Amino acid sequence: MLSNTSKYAIRALIYLELYSNKKNRAGIKKVAGELNIPAPFLGKILQMLVKHQLLDSTKGPHGGFCLNKPALDIPLMAVIEIIEGKEIFDNCVIRTTHCDGDKPCSMHHKLAPLRSEIKRIFASETIADLVSEFREGKERIRI
Repeated sequence: MLSNTSKYAIRALIYLELYSNKKNRAGIKKVAGELNIPAPFLGKILQMLVKHQLLDSTKGPHGGFCLNKPALDIPLMAVIEIIEGKEIFDNCVIRTTHCDGDKPCSMHHKLAPLRSEIKRIFASETIADLVSEFREGKERIRI
């Protein structure tokens, strides 16, 4: 459903909430290594999140990344929209174009309730919620 880029962004935000702060930032190599994500690719993702002010970054030997706002204030939908665009959940599943109201595809009305529920979940779940799940079930849940 989500691209690897969105998944990596969400996982990186969880990691940064767990293991970094303004005084102790996480370096790109450390985050990439811990999450098994190629460092150059993760670097581009993190810079997008910096550009949209979800992350703060500092350059230099003691630089790195940390959240720029509380994890409770970062809904998953905000991250997904930064990476995928606002229309990600409105794209047609059959056509390569957007379904229009006048001539929708044959799956459009069948998927409408599911799309609404998925949007609701991603809009209401935050990075803090996922971190909480991770902390409560460390043995079961992986970043």
